[in-house]
Amino acid sequence: MTSSAGPSGPRTPSAYADLLAENRRLRARSAHRHLLDLATGILSAQLRLSLRDAAEHLQGLAEATGLPVADVAADIVNAAPGDVPPVAAPDDEAAVPARRERRAAAAAETADTVGQAAQALLEGGLAPLGADSLWLWRGAPSEGLRLAGHAGVGALEAAAWQWLSPSVGEPFRTVLAEALPTWLEQGPTGGEVLPGPSPDAARALVPLRRHRTTVGLALVCWPGPTELGAPVRRAVDGLLDVAATVLDGTESPRPAVPVLADVLDALVHPAMLLRTPVRSGDPVVEHLNEAAVAALDGPELPDIRSLPLALPRAHKDISRLARRAAASGRVQRAARLPAAARPDEAPPLLDVRVLPGGEDRTVVLWHTAGDPRLALERAVAQLQGVATFQDSLTGGGTVWSDQAYALFGQGRDETPVPLLGLRSRLHQGDGEALTELLRTLTERKTGAHAVLRVMLPGGSVRHLRVAAQPLLDGADVTGFAGVYQDVSDTLRTEAALTATFDHLTLVRNQAEMRRQLALQLQQAIVPEVPGVQELPGDLEVAARYRPAGEEYQVGGDWYDVLPLPSGRILVAVGDIAGHGIDSVTGMVALRNAGRALAFTGHSPSRLMGWLNEVTLRTGSGTTATAVSALYDPEEQTLLWSSAGHLPLLLVRDGRARLIDPPQDVLLGAVPSCTYEERRNVLRPGDTLLLFTDGLVERRHDGLGSGLIELAEEAERLAGLPLDRMLDGLLGAATGDTDDDTSIVALRLGGASSGS
Repeated sequence: MTSSAGPSGPRTPSAYADLLAENRRLRARSAHRHLLDLATGILSAQLRLSLRDAAEHLQGLAEATGLPVADVAADIVNAAPGDVPPVAAPDDEAAVPARRERRAAAAAETADTVGQAAQALLEGGLAPLGADSLWLWRGAPSEGLRLAGHAGVGALEAAAWQWLSPSVGEPFRTVLAEALPTWLEQGPTGGEVLPGPSPDAARALVPLRRHRTTVGLALVCWPGPTELGAPVRRAVDGLLDVAATVLDGTESPRPAVPVLADVLDALVHPAMLLRTPVRSGDPVVEHLNEAAVAALDGPELPDIRSLPLALPRAHKDISRLARRAAASGRVQRAARLPAAARPDEAPPLLDVRVLPGGEDRTVVLWHTAGDPRLALERAVAQLQGVATFQDSLTGGGTVWSDQAYALFGQGRDETPVPLLGLRSRLHQGDGEALTELLRTLTERKTGAHAVLRVMLPGGSVRHLRVAAQPLLDGADVTGFAGVYQDVSDTLRTEAALTATFDHLTLVRNQAEMRRQLALQLQQAIVPEVPGVQELPGDLEVAARYRPAGEEYQVGGDWYDVLPLPSGRILVAVGDIAGHGIDSVTGMVALRNAGRALAFTGHSPSRLMGWLNEVTLRTGSGTTATAVSALYDPEEQTLLWSSAGHLPLLLVRDGRARLIDPPQDVLLGAVPSCTYEERRNVLRPGDTLLLFTDGLVERRHDGLGSGLIELAEEAERLAGLPLDRMLDGLLGAATGDTDDDTSIVALRLGGASSGS
C-alpha cells in the first residue's frame, strides 16, 4: 500500500483573518523578545557580563531549570531589585502569577496603540484575576480626561464615556484629588453611576502617575461583587504602572485654536477655521478672517456657526474636502467652487485649499480672483514636460514660453498665436474639438484639454495636446493659461505598443499553460491522502504538502511512505533545486527511482548512492537534498541516510530535539559518492518529523532560528493527534521564501506523546 499525503488541513482562511493572525503572532514575538531583552540587560548589569554572555547565561538557566526561557526571564525581571536574580523552581506555583503578569506587561509595552496595550493587560494579566474589562483615560485632572483605550467594552458604552470633565462626580474626583486607588468590592456605595456590567460589580479606580504627575485614570471592572484581597490589589497596581507608562509615552499634542485664528487674521486672502468631526456630523465654522467676511458679503457672518448658511452652494464640497484632510493629514484642493446660488450674490471660491489644522480642525483658504500662477500649476500638473502659454482677453496679448515657438515651427520674432486664433493653424478635421475646448473654458468656466493636429509651415503635421484653465475675475473669464505638449511620438508608437502587448499576451498564455501542466503533474504525483495511516508495528504516519507561493506556483518537493515486501517501511523526503516544470519532472524521476530501488532490499546508504547517479545522468545539472530511511517495525529502529538535507526532529516525552544528519553532499553534486548511515531507536510515544526547508527558511535569517522555533512549536503541539499536530505546524510555519513545503510525521504507539 502506498501513502502520499498532499495538500490537506483546514481550508485557507480569509485574507483578513490571515492578516489578523499574523499581526497577533508578530505582536506576541515582539513581546517575547522585549521580555528576553529586559532579562538579558539585568543579568549583564548584575553579573557584569557582556550582552552576548548574558543572553547565553539566560538560555543556560532555562535549560538547567527545565523552564521555558520566557518564565526564567520573567523571574529575573520581577526580582530585578535583588543582588542575585533568583529563578523559581519549575513546580513553584507561587511564581506562576508573577510570570504571567510580567509577560502581560511586556506585551503592553510593545503594543502599537493604547487600545492594544489595554487588550494585552486585560487578556494576559487582569482576566486571570477575574476582571472582564479595562478603561484607560488620558489627561490631567484639571483639564479633563479623554478615553485613550479600552478592552472588554462595547462600542456604544465606550462612546458614552469618551470624556470625563474636570467636574466629574464621585468617586472619580476623590481618586484624582488624592492620587490614591479606590477599591469598590460591592460597587459604588453612594449610588454613583460608573462604567461596568452592573451597579454592584466590583471595580478598581486607579490614578495613573508618572514622575509624580497624574497622566490619566484607569478603571478595572469585574463581572459581579468580588473580594479584592491584597494579592489582587498588588497585581492590579503593578499592571497599571505599565498603563501609565504607555499613556505617558503616547501623549498627543493639543491644538492651539487661538494661535490658528491669529494666523488666519494676518492673511490678505479669505480664510476660514472649521471644527471638523472625522466620523460624523457637519463641520462648524469657528472663525472667519476679515477677507473672508468681505468675500462672502455678510457683516453678520462672524457670528454664523453653520457652514451651509455661510456657503449655501459649496458647503457639501467643503465638508467632503475637510473630512478628507482631517482623516488623511494632507492638503485637499479644488480649482473652483460656487459660493452662492447666483454668481452676482457672491463671487466663487477659486483655488481652494483645505489644510489639516490639528485635532478635529481644518483651515479653508481660497481666492476671489484667478491667480495665473496657480492656474498654470494645475495645468502643468496634468501634463509634464510641456510648453506654457497665457492668453489675455482684456488686451494683454498672448505670452508663450520658448518651447512653444518650436512646437508651432515659428521663430521668436513672430507673433504668438492665441488659443482663439488657433483654428487657422489646425487640420480641418479638428475645428469641432477646438470649439468644444473653448466652450468649456468660457461657458462652463472649468479646465479642459484636447489633442489637436497643428499644420506646420513646411506642410508636416504635429499632434499637440492642449491643457488649459480659465482665468477668472469674480464671475468673468479674463483669459486662459495652459500648456502645449507634443504627443506625436506617443501616437506613432501606439501601434508598436499594441503589437508588443499582443506578443506579451501570447507569451503569458504559454507560460500559464506550462504552469497548469506542472501543477497537474505535481498533484498527480503527490496526491492528497487525508487523515492518519496505521502501518505495521503500531506505527502512525501522516504527511502534508503545501505548494509554493503565487510567485512560483509549483516546486520540486516530494515525500513518500511505502511498505516494502521485506516488512520494512520506506520513508523519504526530498527537495529539487528550483521551481517550475523542470523541477517537477526532476522530482518525478527521483521519487519513482527511489521507490523502485527500495524494492532491492538494500540499505539507505546504497539507495542514496544510486539516487546520486540517477540525478547526475538525468537531471541536466540539477541538484537535490533528500533523506532516505527504512523503518523496521520488529526492532522499532529507523536506519537512514541524508544528502545535504535538514536535520530530523524527534519529540520525546514532550521535549523536542534536532537529530543532526551526516555531512554528506547533495544529490547530483559529484559522482561516485558514498553516504553514511545513522540508526535511531524509537520508543513508544515518540514522534519523528522529516521536512523540507520551506517550513523554516526565512529570507533575512539563517536556518538556525527557524529550526529553533519549529522545535518550540512541536513541543507545544506534542499532545495533539498526529494530523492536528501537522496542521498546527504548517499554520505556525515561519518560512517566508515562498518555497513549497513537505513534512512527514511518524509516531510510535503505546504511550502518550505529550509532556
